[in-house]
Amino acid sequence: MSDSEAFLAAAAELLGERGLTRDPDLLTPWLTDWRGRFTGRALALASPASTAEVAGLMRLCADFGVPVVPQGGNSGMSGGATPDESGEAVLLSLRRMNAIRRLDREAREATCEAGVILQTLLEAAAGEGLRFPLTLGGKGSATIGGLISTNAGGTQVLRHGSMRAQVLGLEAVLADGSVFEALTPLKKDNRGFDLKQLLIGSEGTLGIVTAATLRLLPAVADRAVLWAGLGSVHDARALLLHAQDRAGDALEGFEIMPRHSLEAVLAHVRGSRSPLQGEHEWNALIELVADRDSAAALPGLARDLLESAFAAALVEDATIAANETQAEQFWLLRDEIAPAERALGPAMQHDISVPVARMAEFVAAAAPEVERRFPDTKAVAFGHLGDGNVHFHVLAPPGAVRGEWEESTGKAVSAFVHDFVTQWGGSISAEHGIGQLKRDELGRLGDPVQLAMMRSVKQALDPQGLLNPGKLVPPCA
Repeated sequence: MSDSEAFLAAAAELLGERGLTRDPDLLTPWLTDWRGRFTGRALALASPASTAEVAGLMRLCADFGVPVVPQGGNSGMSGGATPDESGEAVLLSLRRMNAIRRLDREAREATCEAGVILQTLLEAAAGEGLRFPLTLGGKGSATIGGLISTNAGGTQVLRHGSMRAQVLGLEAVLADGSVFEALTPLKKDNRGFDLKQLLIGSEGTLGIVTAATLRLLPAVADRAVLWAGLGSVHDARALLLHAQDRAGDALEGFEIMPRHSLEAVLAHVRGSRSPLQGEHEWNALIELVADRDSAAALPGLARDLLESAFAAALVEDATIAANETQAEQFWLLRDEIAPAERALGPAMQHDISVPVARMAEFVAAAAPEVERRFPDTKAVAFGHLGDGNVHFHVLAPPGAVRGEWEESTGKAVSAFVHDFVTQWGGSISAEHGIGQLKRDELGRLGDPVQLAMMRSVKQALDPQGLLNPGKLVPPCA
C-alpha cells in the first residue's frame, strides 16, 4: 500500500462515508474558485463534522506529510481556497460544521462553527432582536470561518470595523492537530500575545478556524438612506466629514460611485432609475440607522444632514429614500456596479486602500495617470470612502478580447496600480485578502521586515508547510 493509499484509508476510517470522498462529481465543483480564475486538483475532499475530526485529520496529515487547503463557501476573491495543480493536497471543507452553538441575547454574543453561513447568522440574530454588524453581497454563501480567515470587510466597516473587530473568541486547529481553544470572550486578558488576532486574516496558513464567538448588537429599528450628487471626489470627502459631524454614531455607511459606474448600472439593470435628475460627476450613498430609543429622531436627523449640506454647498442635489423599497433600490445601484462593468468587457479589478484622509486625493491623482499610461482605458473608483478603501477598476479599451487583454496589458496595469498605491503608503489588499492572486505582488512590494516576520511565524506554526501552501506568504526571493 502506498503512502497516499494508507493516508486515505486512515482518513476514511476517521471521517466516515460522509466525511471523505474522491468522487469527481462531488469534488470537481469545489476545485475552481467562483470567479473562474483558478482551478486545481485535490487528493480528496474531506468534510469533517466536528473540531475533533478536524484535529484528527490534521494529525494524519502531519504524519503523512499531506498538505491541506481549507475551504468555506468558496466565495473568496483571491483564490485563497483553491488547491494547486499537483493534486497532492486534501481539500478541507468546513461546510458540515454549521451549528450555532450558543446565542446569548443578554450578553449579545453568538458562538458559531466555521461552516455557518453568514445569512443564517443574520437571521438567527434578528430572531432575538439583535444583529451581526457585518454583511456583504455574498452573504448567502460566505461562511463564518472564511470571513474570519480573510478578515472580511463589507459596507458597515465605517462604523463597526472589519471581521477582526467582531471576533470575541476563537477556536482553531493547528498544523500538528492541536486545538487552540480561546472561545471565552474576555474583555481584558493580558496573558501575552493576542493569538486569536494572529489567526484572523491568516487565510488558513497558520491554523484552521473551527469556531468563533462573535459580538452582536441591538437590531436596527429604522434607517434612512440618502443619495447625493456631487461635483468631485473631493466634495465626497467633505460630505463624509460633514456627515460624521452631524450624524455621529448614526452614520452606518458611506459609499461613493462616479458617473460612469452609475450609467453602467442603469444600462445593465432593467427598470433601474437614477435617484436624481441631471448628471453628477460623483454620487454618494449614505445610510443612517437608529435603534429603538432613537428611531423617532432619525427622519429629522436625515433632513438636517442634507439641509446643512446644501447650505454649505457640499452637494449639487440630494434626496432621501421615501420608503424601504426605494432604499433597497438605491443600494441595488451600488451593489450592481461590478456585474454592470463585467457586461462592458474586460477589466482589471483592484481592492486597495490608502490613509482615509488621502483617499479622495489618491483617486483624483491615480485615475488620470492610469488612463495616460494605458491609452483608451477607463479607470473608475467606487466603494467605501470612509474606510480609505475603494475598488479601483481599470476597464479595457473598447473591442478588447476578454482573457487576452488581461494576460497581456492587464498585468502591466495591475503592477502600475499596485506601485502607485504603495507609493502613497497604501495596501494592495484592503478587504479581499492575498490568496494566490496577489502573493507574488506582496513579495515584490511588501516591507522586507514585515515579510520576514510573516515567514518566521509561518515556519514556527507550520514547519512542514502543510497549511494552505502557496497562499498569502511569499517565498523568500
